[in-house]
Amino acid sequence: MTDSRALAEAFNEVFGREPEGVWHAPGRVNLIGEHTDYNDGFVLPFALGLGVSVAAARRGDGVVEVRSRQAAAAVTAPVDGGPVVAEGWPPERAWAAYPVGTARVLRERGTGGASLLIDSDLPQGAGLSSSAALECATALALCDLHGAAVDRPALARLAQRAENEQVGVPCGPMDQAASLLCTAGHALLLDCRSGLSSQVPFAPAGSGMTLLVVDTRAAHALAGGEYARRRAECEEAAALLGVAALRDVKDLAGALGTLRDPVLRRRVQHVVTENHRVEATVGLLRAGAVTELGAMLNASHLSLRDQFEVSWPEADATVDAALRAGARGGRMVGGGFGGSVLVLTAADRAARVRDAVAAAYAERGWTAPEFIEAVPSAGARRVTPA
Repeated sequence: MTDSRALAEAFNEVFGREPEGVWHAPGRVNLIGEHTDYNDGFVLPFALGLGVSVAAARRGDGVVEVRSRQAAAAVTAPVDGGPVVAEGWPPERAWAAYPVGTARVLRERGTGGASLLIDSDLPQGAGLSSSAALECATALALCDLHGAAVDRPALARLAQRAENEQVGVPCGPMDQAASLLCTAGHALLLDCRSGLSSQVPFAPAGSGMTLLVVDTRAAHALAGGEYARRRAECEEAAALLGVAALRDVKDLAGALGTLRDPVLRRRVQHVVTENHRVEATVGLLRAGAVTELGAMLNASHLSLRDQFEVSWPEADATVDAALRAGARGGRMVGGGFGGSVLVLTAADRAARVRDAVAAAYAERGWTAPEFIEAVPSAGARRVTPA
């Protein structure tokens, strides 16, 4: 996690005054349940130790001034504005749409202007929800600064709205809920229809296992057309099947027999079976059977690759190399088309797995991957003052 004291000192240097606090929101890895969230289904994410930190202080002029230690451009924008996506911001300002959009959504809850300095130790474009972490850290800061009482589930929905309406990314509720609701040593079982959640014990190290996040260095951008197309396909399939969302499909064979379009059949098969994999994974975790999760991860990856068609070459090569080196399982995580892979391995095989994946990249002439040991960590919180 970012050094909060160093961030506060940097805020003072940039804005010429002390921040009123520092807030941190983690990135997330979804253990299982991909592309089920916007289908009103189930997901099982956990928070990472890495994330986004925001040092902030109130402003009385109705303006949000945003600076980042990872970007050169500073952005100043009124809180009282319409969707950022409609304003045609240039690429160098695009990152600031997330905090500014969050401020614009939260104004209905009584928040106002602020000066924000942002720092992140999450790798960009790795599919670990850096955007949601930025929204959630900003949301917590604004609520605390302006005395807005918003409970965590409601705040997650508001942060999701910021990404949907302000940034133009049609994401489901998982990423923001994970960042705000996760607890250390647990995964979060989230019902994306009701918003209800529960904590599921998840401590891989206690079973002699290690979770590796492999950043494939193939950056992704969910604002592109493929993610939106997958969502539209799911909505079309649900309408043809006469259900509110694909979560409601109970007879998979019957649904597949009803749909004529082979693409829609593949999409339905993934979503329905992925929801079942989430439920099965929860059962394994509650039974303490962490070592048995590999089969669920492998099945999820194959479904995402073949049925939902969102995998990419580096992800497939990573999973293949990890399994050949003795890993228990692996799958792509995030929306797809780039990002990261989650690998479950016995702790004493982790080095061998890393070496095998790195060798597979070298053989193909790809940029070397980066590895993060993923430990289920705490959710968003105020860091200073304690």
